[in-house]
Order: sequence, then C-alpha cells, then structure tokens
Amino acid sequence: MSRYLFVVPPLVGHVNPVVGVAAELAARGHATAWAGVPELIGRLAGSEAEVFRCAVALAPDAVPERPPELRGPAALKFLWEDFLVPLADAMAPGVAEAIEHFRPDVLVVDQQAVAGALVAERAGLPWATSATTSAELTGPLDGMPLVEGWVRDRLAELRSRLSGPDDPDGPPLNERATNPPRAEGRAGDVSEERGNDRRRRECGSDDRRHRVRAPGGERATNTDPRFSPYLVLAFSTAELASSATSAGGPIRFVGPSLAARPSGTAFPWEWLDPDRALVLVTLGTANSDAGAAFLSHSQTSLRTRSKRLQAVIVDPGGLLGAPALDPDVLVLPHVPQLDLLARAAAVVCHAGHNTVCEALWHGVPLVVAPIRDDQPVVAAQVVAAGTGVRLRFGRTTAERLGQALDAVLDDPAYRAAAQRVGASFRAAGGATAAADHLERLAVERPLTPGSSQ
Repeated sequence: MSRYLFVVPPLVGHVNPVVGVAAELAARGHATAWAGVPELIGRLAGSEAEVFRCAVALAPDAVPERPPELRGPAALKFLWEDFLVPLADAMAPGVAEAIEHFRPDVLVVDQQAVAGALVAERAGLPWATSATTSAELTGPLDGMPLVEGWVRDRLAELRSRLSGPDDPDGPPLNERATNPPRAEGRAGDVSEERGNDRRRRECGSDDRRHRVRAPGGERATNTDPRFSPYLVLAFSTAELASSATSAGGPIRFVGPSLAARPSGTAFPWEWLDPDRALVLVTLGTANSDAGAAFLSHSQTSLRTRSKRLQAVIVDPGGLLGAPALDPDVLVLPHVPQLDLLARAAAVVCHAGHNTVCEALWHGVPLVVAPIRDDQPVVAAQVVAAGTGVRLRFGRTTAERLGQALDAVLDDPAYRAAAQRVGASFRAAGGATAAADHLERLAVERPLTPGSSQ
C-alpha cells in the first residue's frame, strides 16, 4: 500500500474536490494525510483526518481583504503578492515537516498551494497537481507576456527560497517555523521516532524514495510548480474545458469529485413548493465583499417571477439583512448546496469552478456573472459549451438578470447542453478515476517527469 499527502490552501473550494479522492484511496487501504489548516480540513474531510498543521496566518477560508472594484491584472497582482506568495512561505515548513514524519510516496498538491510542489521538488518526491479549476490549464495569460513574466518571476523567487539548497549556516526548511507543526486528528502526534521507524519498515521504504530524479540524475527544478511534470488531475472534462493544455505532465480529466459532505447546515425543506421551479443564487464563499448590488438585483428580479419561481439566495455576509422565512425568496447565510442542486432548475452564480461543475453535474443550466480570478475563463467555458448565459457583473440590473434567467429556463437547449456536460462528468469517473491515476503514479514512481501514463 502507498502513502499520499494532500497539500491544500485554506479555501473550501480547493479542499472539497480532493476530499472524495482521499476517501477513495483510504477505502483501498492506502494511508492518507493532509498538510494545511486542521480546523478547515477536519470540517470538510471529517474529524478522523490526519492533518499536519501549516502555520498559515489566515483564518480558514479567509483571503486578505481586497477592494471590491479590483479586476484584471490588478486583481492578479493582489492575489499573488498578498495571498499566494505569503501562503507558500507560511506553508513550506509545515509541508516539509509532514514529509519528514508521514513519509509519503506521492504528494497531491493544489495549484494554489505551490509550497507543496516546491518542497516535493526539494525532497525528490513525485507530486500530482490538483487542478480544482481548469482556468490555469487554458493559458489565461496568453497574449499578456508582461503579466505572465511577472508571475514567473514570483515563482522563481519562491523556488529560490523553498526549493534551493539549505543554508549551511541555518536550519533546514522543516525547522524554520516558529512553532513546528504536529499531526492533528486521529493519529495524534506522529513525530515519535519509533513510530516513524515502524512505518518505514511496514512500507518497505527507505531514503531512496525521496530521491526521484529527472533525466541526468538532477532534480526537476525548471518546471512550473502549478503544473506537475508527473500528473495533472483536472476536475473537469474536455466537454467543458475544451482548450485545456498543460505546461507540465499529462492532464487527466476526471470530472468533479462530489463526495458526501458533513451535514450540519439546516434547511427548511418544507418551504419548497413543488409547483414552482427552484433557482439557486450564490457568489461562493470568497466574494461577499463585492456582491451587495448583485444580490439585491437578484432578489428584485426573482420576486417579480414568484408566480413560477422560488429562489434561495446564499448571503454569507448578511448583505441583504437578517434572514427571514419569505415564501418566495429565501435568504440564508449557508445552504446544503449539493442537495439543493438536485432540486434546482437554474443557478445564478459568479462562475466559480466548483459551483459551475456541481450545477452541470446535476444537469442544471446557469446564469454566470464572473467577478475576478479564474471566473471569466470559467464563464467563457459555460457559454462555449452552451450551458448558460453570461452577464457583466458590474453592469447587472434586475431586468438584465431576469432576461438571462428566462432564457436558460425557457430554452430547452441550455438544459440539454448542461445534461450533456453532466453526463461527461459522470463518465469521467471522479474520485475513482483520480485514485486510479494516483495509484499508478505511486507504483511507477517515474524517474522521468511526465513518463507516468
């Protein structure tokens, strides 16, 4: 059996897709552990998850506050300078400690947790990229060479700090944290050396598995850490992300991984009216700062259609006031999204990759209004696939939103396209297919990046 370490940022949308993959691997008898924020991972993956704490300053699922009007290259610059780079620096010691004590065969690294790739590179371990959004696989910066060069400079600086040789006069990477991480969860403290020795003997492992090398015997240090040279797991399919390419190893489209999520979000199911179509409106967990006007327009538009529609609006920031049990438009801070999608006729959202894929999995057409980051790319995929209508977020009015909603509800072509993409998702295999690819990578432990098939 093999050992897999999942390295994830403190973001719900980046943890949820791999929860099912970890569960599938565990069900096959493999050992799994996590490097990240235990409070968030435990809530999503279950209290039994073994988690190595990374010293992340942010609260779970929090990003630095940024001006709502920030868009385009300015938003990208903010994302890297104020979130991704500090996150990598903060996570690196915890990832190194997790590798030392858990001794994985393979790391599964989220694209936004680049510390995992760089520390794996340093240790000579193979890693797989978890592409929880397909946007990075479509060359979003093509045609913007200056912006792309600026990002590559940031990555090069990170590599020099996190993947280069240790300072001979300083401590190794896994000792640079102020508070060295310890495993949390069912396994408790796994730093006891005797426990490590026992696991090494049971797995038949030794230090050789930490010396995977590229051609010529050198570590593969010229790769983009967002794209593993061994394996890229894309939680989508070509039917949606038709233009996806990889700067690293082979892309394996596995479709969404929709694992059962811990219950705990109450919902008044008796409120649903079986004679009216249900519309779900959500801007995700990280966009409440920008959504007041959009949610208000949504509320107005949906009320005018209350004879044939009911709507649930997700409002985690309380922008629409205190929740009230309205017979037509229900506003709640949190909802059981997958359960609602199984009943929904349409979704209005920000084109977040997880929300889009979860809606299409259920064959539900979309109205998308991208705000920033990967969302414009995902919105373009929605339109190209014929599964929805796109609005300009900053120029959305109640009338425009209502017209778009009428289109996806009244034109059966949108639902047919959504069902077609959903069928491709289910055929791709999800967590089962992802686990198959990871098992193959662990068994082969390729000496040449990209040679794993």
